[in-house]
Amino acid sequence: MFTIRRALSKLTLAFAILSLAAISSQANAATAEDLSKDSAQALQILYKGNPVAESISKKARAVLVFPKIIKAGLVFGGSYGEGVLTKGSHFAGYYNSVSASWGWQAGAESYAYVVFLMSDKAVKYLDETKGWEIGVGPTVVVVNEGIAKNLSSSTLKDDAYAFIFDQQGLMASLSIEGTKISRIKNK
Repeated sequence: MFTIRRALSKLTLAFAILSLAAISSQANAATAEDLSKDSAQALQILYKGNPVAESISKKARAVLVFPKIIKAGLVFGGSYGEGVLTKGSHFAGYYNSVSASWGWQAGAESYAYVVFLMSDKAVKYLDETKGWEIGVGPTVVVVNEGIAKNLSSSTLKDDAYAFIFDQQGLMASLSIEGTKISRIKNK
């Protein structure tokens, strides 16, 4: 029994490592031009489906767009994607989004998310850290339909607002808590 459990554990770990390697190589294949184009399209999809997001964008100091995050897991899981940061209408850098998880999970999915950085404090934190872990640092509110109904440009008080959208695939849970966002040096 012990050897079967050990073999199953090694098989699960190997699957997780191979899944993350495949995710990472797919996401790294995009050129800077493709990533910028995909990010602009993702913003348009978000704005079309959620007008509150568009009104928030007008007050944001910076916008971080991840047009395609790939998430996969079988007990151990992870997600990876690359995105673009803009400040006003100016490009400010490329970033990646990485997370790892373990527990009861199985499946794969893709989704997009956008983080509107509302304060100079949040932008400075992203610029000065070697990686921003969502849930540590500036306050990030993940906006769902219920929260969106109560948001307006006059009620915004948190450092950042994140919208998750364009979900495809099957995965039991979806969260950006614990996600690490880091600047990509050479894109």
